[in-house]
Amino acid sequence: MSFAQRLRSLIGEESISGFARRVDLSEALIRKYLNGSEPSLQKANQIAVKANCSLEWLATGCGYLYRQAEVVDKEALALAWEHVTGQPFDGVRAEELIKVLAGYQFLRGHKKTDGYLDVQAMATFLSVARQREPV
Repeated sequence: MSFAQRLRSLIGEESISGFARRVDLSEALIRKYLNGSEPSLQKANQIAVKANCSLEWLATGCGYLYRQAEVVDKEALALAWEHVTGQPFDGVRAEELIKVLAGYQFLRGHKKTDGYLDVQAMATFLSVARQREPV
């Protein structure tokens, strides 16, 4: 899959002009990329950050396209916690930190039409996620 195809996939059903506004690039530049031109690393990163996708996936097609909250690897989180704090990663802290990370990841991909972060949608997402947790 080419960069143009991945970009087309990322745009999905959104209009090209709407996508261009969302990623703060001109519509003409987005159309240029859709026609086969390759972006600079800076422009590709700008698209990835603003569109909430993996730069690796956008640039190469490898890795994962993250559009919503990502799964948290608890083992990696525990090792990082212990390395940074020098403290063991207990269950209470783990669940709180995982919820914070899930909320953060949700907010990265969900903005209101005015461009502000959608805190209410995050609260709903976390509430639904809490209801689905195993007992």
